[in-house]
Amino acid sequence: MQTLLSRRNRSNSRVFSRFAAGLTVSLSVLVGSVESGGNAIANGDSRTISLYHTHTGESLTIEYKRNGSFDRDALEKLNWLLRDWRRDEPTSMDPRLFDIVWEAQRSVGSTEPINVVSAYRSPETNAMLRRRSKAVAKNSQHMLGKAMDFYLTDANITQIREVGLKMQRGGVGYYPTAFTPFVHLDAGSVRHWPRMSHDELARLFPDGKTVHIPSDGHPL
Repeated sequence: MQTLLSRRNRSNSRVFSRFAAGLTVSLSVLVGSVESGGNAIANGDSRTISLYHTHTGESLTIEYKRNGSFDRDALEKLNWLLRDWRRDEPTSMDPRLFDIVWEAQRSVGSTEPINVVSAYRSPETNAMLRRRSKAVAKNSQHMLGKAMDFYLTDANITQIREVGLKMQRGGVGYYPTAFTPFVHLDAGSVRHWPRMSHDELARLFPDGKTVHIPSDGHPL
């Protein structure tokens, strides 16, 4: 009888030990998750962008994103800098555009200010430019505050174009023959112009995984 009780006690002891060990692991995971979440919030993504407007001569270096959230005051200042300078008319720029341009700049290793050629365009300004050039789209993303034409003094526009294409976050325009060559990036649908050849796109997307369509019209 005493032997039987001893066996039961040992068995109960093993069960309790396993339960205690499991409880310790569970608590450790829970604490780790809380700490991880806290660190994720504490170390949230903060981004600073430097812009120089080539037409107005105005410049701005500002932290537009803090702890993963867009800063409203910073966005207002960016809206003014990127206004339709011909009419001194601002709009609410799409914040996603700043992330696209910021990421593209970092990807090419640029550290100099972004030289802005064009950002927001009022419908009146867009119509005027369209009368002057066939390269201006009737329903331009510039009118929606979703586009920026720019160049970098410390990076080739071909590099920016390729990075923009690989990001697949919006439109990519390439203007190497402009008086001052520049690249267009926008937060609209994924597309590019002028269209690259099948081989050119295949070089950028060797696995064929892209929604960009080459000049021959056949997807990779």
